[in-house]
Amino acid sequence: MWTDWETIKLSNPLPVHSLEEILDGGQAFRWNKISDTDWQGIWLSNLVRLRPLSSTNLAWSAPQKEADKIYANLISYLSLDHSLEKSIDQLPWRSDPHLSHCLKQFPGLRLLKQPLEETLLTFLCSATKQILQIKQMCELLARNIGTEIHPGIHRLPTWEEIAETSEKQLRGCALGFRASYIFKVAQLLKDQPKFLKQVEAVSYPLAKERLMTLPGVGEKVADCVLLFGAQKQEAFPVDTWIAKTLERRYRLSGWNKKQLTQFGQIHFGQYAGLAQQYLFAWERTHHKQK
Repeated sequence: MWTDWETIKLSNPLPVHSLEEILDGGQAFRWNKISDTDWQGIWLSNLVRLRPLSSTNLAWSAPQKEADKIYANLISYLSLDHSLEKSIDQLPWRSDPHLSHCLKQFPGLRLLKQPLEETLLTFLCSATKQILQIKQMCELLARNIGTEIHPGIHRLPTWEEIAETSEKQLRGCALGFRASYIFKVAQLLKDQPKFLKQVEAVSYPLAKERLMTLPGVGEKVADCVLLFGAQKQEAFPVDTWIAKTLERRYRLSGWNKKQLTQFGQIHFGQYAGLAQQYLFAWERTHHKQK
């Protein structure tokens, strides 16, 4: 049984297209639209449905047995306990007309606070794949290895559960070459159970250095994991869309990804990762409209 829909009053306006960008724009991969208006999402053992009512009212529903716990987790997960205005005020939108335009186009866009262990798993699935394909792999991992948390609905497997499987079983989840990386990471984390806690606790540069010692974790994956899973907002992941927007809007033609990352961190400052999400959302949407 699910709870009745309850309303969350939002301090920052969040139009439907900004909510869709948060849930389905490449930060997380276990949100799906289940009707014209409703979304269903899973992180850890949390299962929740969201329904936008207006730009300042968001409705939610959850399985009754877990509703109180899930509500508290949802507020944190959606970063509704964080002042978005203070973060945005630190960005250089006053002197950066393109960033200013992106901020206006996606009011309320924010970073999810995801669990580090799941973020690492999902972004290890992401290499050379688009969002829909990553979501399909995550769903197969959940169904084949993860624990059922509601009839017919499974959470992603823990790293301990993955360590008890085999590379062959992981390949059965359509992971391809990623299965080898994921299986090796699971074995390493089994031997070093405090590894991710230690990554989360240290500064961004050291956290990135440590994370990149894991098989399959390069610059972009490390930055995505640290931004979306460890709230290291200095991280500035450079993917195809960000490379395009920096080349087209900031005239950085011929720069390599490491140089683009350094530019983003210097130009956008301590909340470079938040700026990255606005640039990413605008560039991807602009491409679709064209």
